[in-house]
Amino acid sequence: MNLQTIDVRRDGAAWFASIAAPPMNLLGPELVRDLVALVRTAEADDSVQVLVFRSADPDYFVAHVDVNRIAEYRQEAAALAGEPSLGLLFRRLSTSRLVTIAQVEGRVRGAGSEFVLACDMCFAARESAIFGQLEQGFGLLPGAGGIQHLTRRLGRARALEVVLSAADYDADLAERYGWINRALPSSALGDFVETLARRIGAFPGAARAMAKERVDAIALAPAEDFRRDSDLFGELARGAEARRRTEAALKRGFQTREGELMLARILSDSP
Repeated sequence: MNLQTIDVRRDGAAWFASIAAPPMNLLGPELVRDLVALVRTAEADDSVQVLVFRSADPDYFVAHVDVNRIAEYRQEAAALAGEPSLGLLFRRLSTSRLVTIAQVEGRVRGAGSEFVLACDMCFAARESAIFGQLEQGFGLLPGAGGIQHLTRRLGRARALEVVLSAADYDADLAERYGWINRALPSSALGDFVETLARRIGAFPGAARAMAKERVDAIALAPAEDFRRDSDLFGELARGAEARRRTEAALKRGFQTREGELMLARILSDSP
């Protein structure tokens, strides 16, 4: 693999993929292209059983999509999803024979949150992890699976709270809501995830894949529901209201490292 935005380390049956896409791990075409290449390569290697996603940036896991390059990253997603849809690309993480684990430190919002929701498990640093679905602040809706996953995990009322508020949620509250598996101290997070990945990878692969398939049959929304959300996101993103609110937020520091440390203020100040 020749990856520009992901560094991979192998440990037995597990691959540890560290996301490194400066300046703040925006989900743009380069990162999507590398995700496609990584999943394809790992799935083709029978010795790989577990894929762990981490971030090289302590402040941002995956910030959100690059709003200036929506058409580009959607086209890159088509290489694996078969159509230009991040939701269907991320759904591949759920249906893959690989066990996918997100180890979250820093901010993960919008499609970043939808990415980790699509992983089989998510563990987060209590001191630094922040989750959010920011789309409503721009006149959009989560289009990459967030509505499907959050409603099934959190229940109707909490899913509506998360989606409609466009607010940030720390790791402890995300754990209590069922957004993630566990919140752990930063000092313990890495060792916990590595031990779990090695344990899972040591068990027979056929039974593991069958277990995923049966759980997905109960808990994973049909592909058509992901496709519909993706289409609705695209329709709204092309509209005048979303473009106006996005331009206003960009002028206030949206998609900059410093500005997104105060994202709640940017969203509330947007017209």
